Amino acid sequence: MPSCPGGNRNGGGTGAAAPVEAPARGAAPLESAVVVAHPDDEILWLSGPLGSADRVVFCFGDPFGRPKLAAARRRAVAALALPRLVELRIPESGARFAADWGQPRLTRCGIDVIDAAARARYEANFTILVDRLRPLLRACRDVYTHNPWGEYGHTEHIQVYRAVAALQAELGFTIWFGNYVAARSWPLARAIGRAPCWTARRTIAPDLATARRLARLYRRHGAWTWSRFHRWPAEEVLYAQPSAAAGDARRALSGEVLCDVAALRWWAPWRTAARRLD
Repeated sequence: MPSCPGGNRNGGGTGAAAPVEAPARGAAPLESAVVVAHPDDEILWLSGPLGSADRVVFCFGDPFGRPKLAAARRRAVAALALPRLVELRIPESGARFAADWGQPRLTRCGIDVIDAAARARYEANFTILVDRLRPLLRACRDVYTHNPWGEYGHTEHIQVYRAVAALQAELGFTIWFGNYVAARSWPLARAIGRAPCWTARRTIAPDLATARRLARLYRRHGAWTWSRFHRWPAEEVLYAQPSAAAGDARRALSGEVLCDVAALRWWAPWRTAARRLD
């Protein structure tokens, strides 16, 4: 099993979702929430905190223009039996990887999407995301979500991070994101990593039992969207990003080690998963 070393070792429709109820005034705060773009992201990138989260949120529902996958995804999610799951069921924008990854440009809604029609849907989804996430995250202390470069460079992963970050100033929770990356997202990760963006790191082991069990379920229903040869690393790193109001001094990611998802394949045990940011 590959290891992603922890830290620096040298030092359209809007979707048919049920109404979201805001926490009652004076209710006990939630310890944490896991917020991901799509079903199966929760086990690929955040399986470690998944089991202890008080709430798990799937933001997007039907894939754009892929009715067969949409039906499979609905069947799989219905079979997950995650007791704390909330589905926002926002239809995907179809933006997927439609960005200039050589010269990526972040926007208020996520990343600049180069397909005009997809960009319009993508930007509309951002407003919906913020509005629907607000009551769900209002009582949270910690929110685990996608990293700012979208792991392997998915525009909707970046958008979910940006929506969560937009709510952070208002609600005051701490964002936690992981250290996964790919060749596509590497230029963006390098650019983001040069600016102060974290205050603490936590090295954890993925929850392999849960991840593999749910992966089998997704595959059984035809809803698995990642490589069938994926293998989870022995460890992954989570970075804390408190709100600016907390006053904690942030640090740059320069010198930190990220985990290259291309090395997480059964046929490439010789390939190192570690990529160090400069």
